[in-house]
Amino acid sequence: MSVITLLTRQGCGMCARAHDELTALVGELRAAGRPVDYRQLDVDAPGNTEYRGEYGDMLPVVLLDGAMHSYWDVDTVGLRAELGP
Repeated sequence: MSVITLLTRQGCGMCARAHDELTALVGELRAAGRPVDYRQLDVDAPGNTEYRGEYGDMLPVVLLDGAMHSYWDVDTVGLRAELGP
């Protein structure tokens, strides 16, 4: 199962838009029978200092299976391609 993680922070309008795009994409993928998990992680939450230090200036950031896939915008075309038909 592939895991898509959205790195966000409170009050980030671009992060909210990215969440909406990813929620729709994950719904489409699941409907097509693709096993995918979606998670959202606030980089400012306690214990997330590693993410805040590495990605804090690039939010929103999309990770695919723990590796950075895109930032600032959701690359839905690229995600679909990497997740397969």
